[in-house]
Formats: sequence, structure tokens, C-alpha cells
Amino acid sequence: MKKTLFITCGAAIALIAAAQAASLEVDKGRSRIQVDAKATGHSFTGTLKDYSATVSGDASTLKPQSFVLEWRFKNLDTNDKKRDAEMLHWLQNQEAKGSFKFDKSWTEKDGLHAMGTLTIHGVSKTVSFPYTVGKEGDWVTIDGDVWLDYQNFKLPVIRAMAVMTVDPKLHVRFHIVGKVK
Repeated sequence: MKKTLFITCGAAIALIAAAQAASLEVDKGRSRIQVDAKATGHSFTGTLKDYSATVSGDASTLKPQSFVLEWRFKNLDTNDKKRDAEMLHWLQNQEAKGSFKFDKSWTEKDGLHAMGTLTIHGVSKTVSFPYTVGKEGDWVTIDGDVWLDYQNFKLPVIRAMAVMTVDPKLHVRFHIVGKVK
């Protein structure tokens, strides 16, 4: 009798845990991933027009379990075709890819933080950043930002005409919106 009760309770707990786990179907039309860059005399923003995102977590607490983002740099649009072509040349690969894989999250006095592995130009680095998450009905919104130095990914400082330089410090901002499934 005790054994049956234990098995029944264990199965119920497993079902409850499984019911709370959910995936997020990212709506690319409502989401945006952008990179802000400063160059001599001007600044510009690149917007990632296409990517693959797989997101899962606890639907009730909004605690993340997995977040994998993959993209091709040819889908990073700065609204300047010449600059976009030069970026692919700088990356030394017309099919250059990047990825981010979530590792863990935690809470500090100032809010939620996440850590993961960012891979660019074949180089993987651990990055951490603050983020916020909210839920309205079945819709979840995840916002955050992180500063990166592209030199940490074995990429040279971008210089043109001996006077123009793109600052190696880039500001990456993301606003991910998706429906809980």
C-alpha cells in the first residue's frame, strides 16, 4: 500500500512538473535583436532580420530552462548594403554564423541575470547580462542587453581610409516576444 501511494505521488509530481514546462514560439515580427555600433563621426544599428530561436522554461515562474539562438551574419541589416558586404568580408566568410546558448540564470538585488556561451567567428566566450521577463496571457516578453568587444572574438579593429574606425565595443539589445506552447 505504501509503495503504491509513493509511486502515485511520484507520478503526480512528475505530471505537475511537466505541465509547467513549456516552450516559447518566438514571433519574429514582434521581436527584435539589434547591435549598436559607433564609428568615427557616426553611429549605426544593425537589425537581425532572420534567426532561429528555441526557448523553453517554466510557464508559471518564467524561469528559463533553455535558450538557443543561431543566425547568419548576412541577415544582420545595417540599412547600408556596402557596409553589410564589408562586414561579411571582415568576418572572412560570406556564410559566417553566430550562436548563443543559455547556461544559467540567477537573481541579484538589481534583478534577473543570465549567462551563456556566445560564439562568433569560431570563438566561444561566456557572457552574462541582466534581463527582464514578463507574461501577459499566453505571451511572454524577454528583454535584455549586453556589451561586447568584437576583438575578444579574434576580429581585427575595423578601419577605413586610415581615419575611420568602428569602436570594438558593441551594444547588443534584444526584445523577444513569443507565445507559450
